[in-house]
Amino acid sequence: MQYQELDTLSEIKQAVEKMGFTTLTEIQEKAIPVMQSGKDIIAKAPTGTGKTCAFGIPVIERIDRTHKQPQAVILAPTRELAQQIAQELRALAQFLDGVSVVCVYGGADMQRQQQKLRRGCQIIVATPGRLADHIKHKNVSLAYVQTIVLDEADEMLGMGFYKDVVKLIEQMKNRKQLAMFSATISREVMDIGWLYQRDAEEITVQPKQQSKPKILQYQLHTTGRNKLADLTDLITKKQYQKVMVFCNTKFTTTILTNQLIRCGFEADCLHGDLSQKERNKILDTFRENKLKILVATDVAARGLDIDQLEAVFNYDVPTNNENYTHRIGRTGRAGKEGEAYLLYADEDQKRMEEMLRLTRNTAIPIFWNEAGELEQGEVKKNDFQIRQYF
Repeated sequence: MQYQELDTLSEIKQAVEKMGFTTLTEIQEKAIPVMQSGKDIIAKAPTGTGKTCAFGIPVIERIDRTHKQPQAVILAPTRELAQQIAQELRALAQFLDGVSVVCVYGGADMQRQQQKLRRGCQIIVATPGRLADHIKHKNVSLAYVQTIVLDEADEMLGMGFYKDVVKLIEQMKNRKQLAMFSATISREVMDIGWLYQRDAEEITVQPKQQSKPKILQYQLHTTGRNKLADLTDLITKKQYQKVMVFCNTKFTTTILTNQLIRCGFEADCLHGDLSQKERNKILDTFRENKLKILVATDVAARGLDIDQLEAVFNYDVPTNNENYTHRIGRTGRAGKEGEAYLLYADEDQKRMEEMLRLTRNTAIPIFWNEAGELEQGEVKKNDFQIRQYF
């Protein structure tokens, strides 16, 4: 279905055209009419399939622009995702006068957010903890909110926000619609649906070749002494210009970044100890291609959308299976192809094999030959999938 065929405001169609979208994705085609009808919805769809437009278009078209009271609340698990959602909603509303979107999240100046909220807005995009703080300080009223959206609901409810989300939903007494978008339907997502939704429409979008990340995965056996050299050799020999490297701890992230800089690479790191201002500055620099390597902990693995990211490196084998999927899912987005590497030592092998099996992924063994060139090893026939889509 083409966007120009969609039953929505002409100003939204104009905005979508300017944003470069022409054809609706499956989740958009299925979810938009349901949300336009006002029904509750629980949608399971892979990351990178256009969920923001799927809920953003119906939310914006139902806003009463003459009233500067919050009428819709979108909750997200991380500050980065909240910022991305707010940015896309503003783009969708760019030709509609009077639509105001305020984004609030932890780690940023509370007073500045307070000023924006008190000036009035119709849509709030927030992380649960920070929105709860603003309500506690009476910076905002949710009395007129009719639509609630939980984006990346499984991640958010699994991060310890369950009680915050429940409390927020119960404070929005006049809500008429609760929509949940999630990559998986976890126990917590099911509980929220059972408690707060009525006759919810269930939508499932299976991963498809045109909507899934296309990621070729590799595994490289290394040692603690050779790991840095293996990483830099891979980046150099493959001539990558924009990559992310994931580590399990903030300490390793900082150490590795300093080592890469000493090796002559343009690199910076992203982790939870940085202020929001520092994180935004680093991300903007990376997005503008002024950095070649962004080293990060899993704080950046979920929801972060980076254009033209060529490859992801797992410098440490992740301790959580889902983190592996979300790490490598930063590349190969929007129908483009990407590559992902697992660097593992002897002590990591059992954990790596278990993770790949449980996440149904296949990573092709690679090694350096005597000439210093990369060669591919053999993959077990039963496990072999040259491309893995999630």
